[in-house]
Amino acid sequence: MPMKIEVGDKVVLKKNHPCGGNTFEIMRCGMDFRIKCENCNKQLWIERSELEKRIKNLTKKLDER
Repeated sequence: MPMKIEVGDKVVLKKNHPCGGNTFEIMRCGMDFRIKCENCNKQLWIERSELEKRIKNLTKKLDER
């Protein structure tokens, strides 16, 4: 069963980005995800299965209603 990950959620990955950051924002969802590094703002594409394996912590976005 796939994880419930939505645009705007923040994820902390087990492996750091080369810039040293490990916190990313979800920019696009689907079979492939586009995530943006919170440290250097670099965007990268990653497959759902690979992302789900690497997630250490998931923080849902706040609903602004």
